[in-house]
Amino acid sequence: MSDQYILEVKNLTKDFPGVRALDNVDFKVRKGEIHCLVGENGAGKSTLMNVVSGVFPKGDYEGQVIFKGKETNYKSTRDSENDGLSIIHQELTLSPYLSIYENLFLGHMKTKFGIIDWEACLRDSYPLLKRVGLDEVPHTIVSKMSVGKQQLVEIARAISRDAQLIIFDEPTSSLNDDESQKLLDLLREFRNEGITCIMISHKLDEVLAVADSITILRDGLSVVSYDVTEKKVSRQQIIKDMVGRELKNLFPKKEPNIGDIVFEVKNWTVYHPDYHNMKIVDNASFHLKKGEIVGFCGPMGAGRTELMMSIFGQSYGYGASGEILLNGEKVSFRNPKDAIEKGVGYVSEDRKSLGLILIQDVKTNISNSSLPKLSKRGIINKDLIRRKAEEYKEALQIRTPSLEQLVLNLSGGNQQKVVLSRSLLADPDIFIVDEPTRGIDVGAKFEIYSILNNMVKEGKSVIVVSSELAEAISMSDRIYVMNEGKIKGVLDRDEATQEGIMHMALVD
Repeated sequence: MSDQYILEVKNLTKDFPGVRALDNVDFKVRKGEIHCLVGENGAGKSTLMNVVSGVFPKGDYEGQVIFKGKETNYKSTRDSENDGLSIIHQELTLSPYLSIYENLFLGHMKTKFGIIDWEACLRDSYPLLKRVGLDEVPHTIVSKMSVGKQQLVEIARAISRDAQLIIFDEPTSSLNDDESQKLLDLLREFRNEGITCIMISHKLDEVLAVADSITILRDGLSVVSYDVTEKKVSRQQIIKDMVGRELKNLFPKKEPNIGDIVFEVKNWTVYHPDYHNMKIVDNASFHLKKGEIVGFCGPMGAGRTELMMSIFGQSYGYGASGEILLNGEKVSFRNPKDAIEKGVGYVSEDRKSLGLILIQDVKTNISNSSLPKLSKRGIINKDLIRRKAEEYKEALQIRTPSLEQLVLNLSGGNQQKVVLSRSLLADPDIFIVDEPTRGIDVGAKFEIYSILNNMVKEGKSVIVVSSELAEAISMSDRIYVMNEGKIKGVLDRDEATQEGIMHMALVD
């Protein structure tokens, strides 16, 4: 191995039941660079990094992983961390009920005479937090922090173990634009300090902004690598390499055919589920018309998700008050089942905790919300479930070896497609989708945008909560802007800009 490479993967093959995730992959990373790994959902990106970091131990794959000149023999991520290699997963791995400084040193606590030295842990946490730009008190309980700040705690934890190579799996998927920019700046600082970074991302603008090298995977194969420091590569070329075809338009065209108001929320107020004096949604009012896509934007913690969850069968919050009108008539959704039966569907931003049953198979997850229509006299029609699941598997191009595959074995993007399939099968008239394309590649995004467009073309109505302002502006007919639990204003599609949205959110 050349001294210029800190990591080299040779002829790597990894199989799961019924599917080959990685097929003879070669991959090299230079010391002190930012190397971006891109590809469609199910291309094998996360699997490759899980092999490198010891999530999949030696013997669970074929081929070689060479780190700092030596072939690895990791049995777990603890082995790789002790060797100076850390991975930060898309789903954060912090303990939510512990403090920041306890999380920082969890697994490698500082001790004195065999007893945990809490004072040393607390003292040493301050420079780590300062290094990642986090000004929280170390005693802060992690669950009380935003996702963006939790991400920084994960990074600080990696640094605390003197990591020489840090792998970031979709690090900005849960962050707004401002938080994403701060994280990218942090990666640049690490590069200047000689720390090597590998970043998996579907956000090609971010990839092109920070990458020194780019490797593209497709269908488990390493297609091509680019040295961006020597030759620029275009966004369009990356997309072509990822999907194997030209994809000129990132957003499908739609011709709005907007009708009368079909859904209205008036003076909606919701309090925190634990702290009943804390107002999370403050007197929010909005409406949705037939055949319309309405976007909800705002900074992290603006209250967008809490608003939608509290509307959808009181899935969030305490003491909700206000009115919900469906086709002009006042309604009350007692629970999510009641909302679904009245024609309202919801896709959560947290697909793993709130959207899926990971230990069930694909067809069961797709059919869970529609069992009454898939049954006759209380008996489930298994053949009909299979046919419907197969239809959505084809329509959304869910990559799975079979409908019996457990959902936990699918990639994040394909899990998202299963969540969407489940809600679409329920055939809602009002469809609320929270971060519908989080962790989704550009090809799959186009497919999901097309599905939403087809829904409104059929006369249904869609609410899209999105942290990606370009997505919201391109897809929405109107955009409501939220911050601090309040709706700060609304913009028509023609007048909405990224700058205008953020100005409306942050300026009183």
